[in-house]
Amino acid sequence: MTWDQINGDWQQLSARLKENWSRLTDQELAGIAGKREQLIRALHLRYGYPKQRAEIEIDRFIRQLRPGDAREEIATK
Repeated sequence: MTWDQINGDWQQLSARLKENWSRLTDQELAGIAGKREQLIRALHLRYGYPKQRAEIEIDRFIRQLRPGDAREEIATK
């Protein structure tokens, strides 16, 4: 998936993000609203990740997603 796809499916992917980074609150995820820089900042605040590490972690997360993951999230609710 690309970041544009994640941004477009942010609400549906929030549960998956929360599984990966459980210290992020629902309110924080809603406020991030698909903005990569805000997610980087939130990972820094909650996990103490430097910017580069946060970017690496986000890239790993994106690589493990498959196209259609957001649609699967909707279907299971």
